Amino acid sequence: MILTLGINHHSAPLAIRERVAFGVDKLPQALADLTRSQAAREVAILSTCNRTEIYCAAETPEAVIDWLTGYHQVERGELAPYLYTHDQPAAVRHAFRVASGLDSMVIGEPQILGQMKDAVRAAEESGTLGTQLHKLFQRAFSVAKEVRSSTAIGANIVSMAAAAVHLAERIFESIGEQRILFIGAGEMIELCAAHFCARAPKGVTVANRTVERGQALAERYHGAAIRLDELGEHIARHDIVVSCTAAPLPIIGLGMVERAVKARRHRPMFMVDLAVPRDIEEEVGELDDVFLYTVDDLAQVVESGLESRQAAVVEAEGIINLRVADFLGWLAARETVPVIRSLRDAADRLRRNELEHALKLLARGEAPEKALEQLSQRLTNKFLHAPMQTLNQAEGSDRGDLQLAASRLFHLHTGD
Repeated sequence: MILTLGINHHSAPLAIRERVAFGVDKLPQALADLTRSQAAREVAILSTCNRTEIYCAAETPEAVIDWLTGYHQVERGELAPYLYTHDQPAAVRHAFRVASGLDSMVIGEPQILGQMKDAVRAAEESGTLGTQLHKLFQRAFSVAKEVRSSTAIGANIVSMAAAAVHLAERIFESIGEQRILFIGAGEMIELCAAHFCARAPKGVTVANRTVERGQALAERYHGAAIRLDELGEHIARHDIVVSCTAAPLPIIGLGMVERAVKARRHRPMFMVDLAVPRDIEEEVGELDDVFLYTVDDLAQVVESGLESRQAAVVEAEGIINLRVADFLGWLAARETVPVIRSLRDAADRLRRNELEHALKLLARGEAPEKALEQLSQRLTNKFLHAPMQTLNQAEGSDRGDLQLAASRLFHLHTGD
């Protein structure tokens, strides 16, 4: 059975989400550890700033929940109020909605599809993506493409990056007069850089663990690149700081920002922390002259674009409902595969035995016509022996059920 369990921005606050997040570098180990625990046969883990979800093929979610809480050393009772679980068909529908952007903080945003593909790639490389999950995600990607091409779900989208710019413009009269520091060089920072730099800021700096990657992003916007360990020396020179790394612990502490504010002589500093776990210590937001926003703080701005997309959401849900039914049909058909394989194997054994018997007859000089006639009769008798015996021995309602099943299986017409 396909199951999904996890937490997201709808069910849990950031303080809880960051405690069960999986860094990219930790995913292979986590996937291997979960499958070794035998809690699930197949598994993929989707971990973003807005959600941590485990997609798996398992009998029940209980062992998977135990593994999740144990892995992150979180008390089960502490996580329980925020955790959701879905089994079939809700798990399938959830996967399709997530891939299509219907479960995102920004309805219709396309970034989640890329993140889901990365999660699937990690599971494939770790050898934890079996037949059922492989088919589930391939169908999910196909549904997402259909939703995006058939509806206006992505029209007039309000992205997290656009929301960050909108908030910054509340603080500063003109972004064109400000210096911006981007921390990280991943997809989210690239999106933010594109939005902020469209306002032609006074200066751009990119801080990244790998200086070469940071340099490549900085050069696009005629900026400079620095190492992460140089943040303390440079942060005071920037009016806007946007951070999104995969660091497991905050990389900007209260002390660093206090010194920066003092050096800036209390000129305001706008900071956006898009990372989960957080890159910037929560206490920084309590400082005077510092305006700190997290991913959850951007939700209100993002909501403003939701109403215009409601009609497209209804259309998208209709498409998803149809595709869920299709996929459940595929899953149901798979349940008959072992029976079909066993039936074919049994029939093939009979065929081989009777063919061997016919060849012996021919080797003894029997006429080919006689050998073929005997082969056909023996095959017919042996193929029909088991079902006819079962029908003859059946009693009560079983007999009627078996007769109906036989008529359907063999396309029989028993009427006058």
